[in-house]
Amino acid sequence: MKRLYFIAILTAISVMSFAQGNFTLMSKELKGQATQEQLYNSFGCTGKNLSPQLYWVNAPSQTQSFAVTMYDPDAPTGSGWWHWVVFNIPHKCNDLPPGAGDILKERMPKEAIQSINDFGQYGYGGPCPPLKDGIHQYIFTVYALNVPNLDLTKDASPAMVGFYLNAHTIQKASIVVYYQRD
Repeated sequence: MKRLYFIAILTAISVMSFAQGNFTLMSKELKGQATQEQLYNSFGCTGKNLSPQLYWVNAPSQTQSFAVTMYDPDAPTGSGWWHWVVFNIPHKCNDLPPGAGDILKERMPKEAIQSINDFGQYGYGGPCPPLKDGIHQYIFTVYALNVPNLDLTKDASPAMVGFYLNAHTIQKASIVVYYQRD
């Protein structure tokens, strides 16, 4: 009987720990390597340029909105490459469907703003590193923010959005995928 009681207590503690767990970003599509689905369709790449499905759990209770970015720190620019910058995602949202980064498909919450990326376009621009430039990291990050929205427009540069994100982030979570062109 004592053993059953002990097991019940351990189970309850485990469930409570998971419920109060770490802010975590996940995807049913991302598996470590970028695929043809996610790759850019220009600059010599022939992918479908579809943003992956993303979802997050255990956001901080004081979260008022979210932002999502995709960044390549390995781009040979001296400052990396911003592939996707989305902000003003409502705090009740905890997932983005596949293809949400296509501004024409309207799969993003209506309040969300997909600002300009380093390709000079709005929305998602998939991986497309230079030929023979080695393995690049693509870091997808969700930011839990302490404001209901960032007072920026879709024309805000990734650097400007990053400045505001750093000023208002409570917590953030990331997934990294890799890709190289030979």
